[in-house]
Order: sequence, then structure tokens, then C-alpha cells
Amino acid sequence: MYLVQALVLLALALAGSHVSAFQPYKTLVAPITKDTTTSLYSTTLNFRENYIVDLGAPFSWYTCPYKHPLVTCKAPPCVSARSYLSPLCPPSSSSTNNLCQNCITTPVNPLTKTCSLSDLTCQNITLYLTNGGNPTSSINLNDIYMSCAPGYLLKSLPSGTTGWTSLSWAPLALSTQLTPPQLGITKRFAMCLPSVPNGKGTLFFGSGPYFFRSPALVDVSRFLSYTPLIKNPKSSDYYIGLDSISIAGKAVRIPGKAFSIDSVGRGGTVLSTVIPYTILRSDIFDVFVKEFKIATKSIPETKKEKPFEYCLKSSAIASTRLGLQVPQISLQVAGGKTWTIYGANSMKQVNKDVACLAFVDGGKAAKHAVAIGSHQMEDNFLVFDLAQSMLGFSSSLLGYTTTCANFDFTVKP
Repeated sequence: MYLVQALVLLALALAGSHVSAFQPYKTLVAPITKDTTTSLYSTTLNFRENYIVDLGAPFSWYTCPYKHPLVTCKAPPCVSARSYLSPLCPPSSSSTNNLCQNCITTPVNPLTKTCSLSDLTCQNITLYLTNGGNPTSSINLNDIYMSCAPGYLLKSLPSGTTGWTSLSWAPLALSTQLTPPQLGITKRFAMCLPSVPNGKGTLFFGSGPYFFRSPALVDVSRFLSYTPLIKNPKSSDYYIGLDSISIAGKAVRIPGKAFSIDSVGRGGTVLSTVIPYTILRSDIFDVFVKEFKIATKSIPETKKEKPFEYCLKSSAIASTRLGLQVPQISLQVAGGKTWTIYGANSMKQVNKDVACLAFVDGGKAAKHAVAIGSHQMEDNFLVFDLAQSMLGFSSSLLGYTTTCANFDFTVKP
């Protein structure tokens, strides 16, 4: 498998070699927007094409034109794409027999659980270079591999969606293809999800700097703590080592082994941009909610609102710069660091006077012990350093008087 990945990376490097390496800046930037109806996030490629952001997909897909470049079955990108065939699709005999010519992949819409047998293709991607404070000029990256997909895979996605973009560990993810070594772009990307629908979050490819208004310009990478990224051999998702959870400084009584990944790849703590609220396996969820109820016993409880289990009267809670003033939730992660979740990320305002604990019960047989959802990542600056296998996290930027919507997308050559 590692030999295949090495061949794929070499092929990708050669494919992108049409672009000049003599660029003044070594970081790319694209906006991220939030769709409140679906709680999904899109990034814009080629200035006008909107792709759903997914940290776990093995490759990107889009509704490609009828005439599109084809990839042969024996090409390394095809070998990589076909190592992630979805069981939701029927078997493709054309890609398993000796007569195979064109690479067939299995793009999936994980929300509707629909799949299609489709061609692997490639297209050129245009993005902006940035000096860290503004976009400066556009750059074209050639022969970026994606799968085609039929229009019905766009069902349930925000209006105007072009496709689905992968930012995972996988060799065909944009996080790998858009950081070609010959351009001097570090194999690292940074993501900042906006909490408001009219604000633009940011997606960076490269080492930065990353300047946000606060109100003066500040490089938000200075606020980062780091924890190792963990690879699960059964998945292309990003995992982190979660040691324990605390509420208001008090440890929740959860056995340490509850967070581990088992021999078949289940369990562990994963990050997801397509899950709106953090999902906890039932054995973790039950004690977590119990402790949060104890910590908020002085606040009037209200009728629960689906999908949430515990809701409070929000008018009885003070509001701060960091959201509703509820007990802090602390994730103690590998390396001795703490990811702090404040009210803006732990609570969800569901109506005028009701706010709910924005964590969901995943059931006893949940795939992951903890799946950190997008609501908990909003206005948090995250850096995925793939070269060093480290995750940088800021906790809430609201505590530094800035947000994910405070990057200036005005083009300044």
C-alpha cells in the first residue's frame, strides 16, 4: 500500500509540473461558506465552483462535462482511487478484468448514502496565492485528479453545489494534490469554519502566515497548540488521541480505553466537517451529559429539542464574548494539551429562549467513540500538518477578539 501511495505522489508531482515554481508566495487560499439549512460548508474553486468540504472523503468528485479526460486503469492515481471502492456501489466488472481501459471509481454522497460508478478524470484548478493577509494573484494547478459524478449525487446538498472536495489523508485528496513540492508549498492545510452564513471562512494550503483582523492584523498560528494526528489503517479520516474530558475542571469518569481504536478500526476520536454536532458513543454520552447537568443545575431546564438531549432556558444564562456562560468543556488530548470548548461551541440556540447542549448520542454501536462535529470547530483555527502528522488547534478565536470570517479576501497584487 505504501509503495502505491509513493507512486501516486510521484505521478501527481509530475502532473503538476507545468506550473512555474518561481512564485513569490507559497500559500494558497480559498473562501469557506456555511449553509445554515444543511449545516454543510463549501469552498470555492475556479472562482465560482462550490465544493462541499469533507475531511474524510478519499477523493473529490464533481459533475464533470460529457467530454472529459480519462485515466487508464494501470495509472497510479487509478490504483489509489480504487483502493477506496464503496460497498454502496455495485461491483464494476470493467475495472477488474483484463480488458479494463478506463478507470472507474465510486463517488459517494454520504448524506443520502448514494453512490455511482463513474470515471476518474482530471481538471485544472485555479486558486489564489496569498501573502497571508490578502489574496495576491491567481495560480493554475494542472491535472488535479477527481472523479466524475452524476447530478443525482448532488441531491440534498446546498443549491449551486458543483461537487465534493476531499481534504483527507488519501493521496488523491486536494490536501495532497494542491501542495506540490515543486512549488515549495508545504504539505499542510489550515481550515477556519465560519459561524455565520454571510461570513467567509478560510481554507489555506501551505505554511502561512495566516493574518486575521483582531482588530489589528494578527497571525492566528501564534495561538495554536499541537497534538499528533493519528492514522487509522481502515479509514482516510483524521484521528486524534483523546485522553479524557473535563467539565468545569472536573474530569468526567470515562475509562481511558473508551477512546481507543480497536483491531477492526472502530472507535477513536475523529474530526468531521459533515457531522454538524459532536457525536459521542452512548457509554461516553451518558456520563458526559450527567456531569454537564450537575454543573448547570442552577439553570432552568427546558423541554429537549431533537436531536439534543439536554436543553436550558437561555435567558437565564449570561452572554459573553465566548458565547453563553456555561461550564467549559475541556478535551485533554495527546501531548498534554487541552482543547477548550466554550459556550459558543458547546451550546446551540434552537429558538428565542432555548439553548441545547450541542452533543448527540451516537448509540451503543457508534462507529467512533467521539466524532467532533463542525459546530464545535466553528471559529476555531485548525492546522493539519501532514508532513509532521500534527494537528494545530486554537480553541475559540472569539477569545482573541477575532473570528474565522476576519480574513480579508480583497485581492491586492
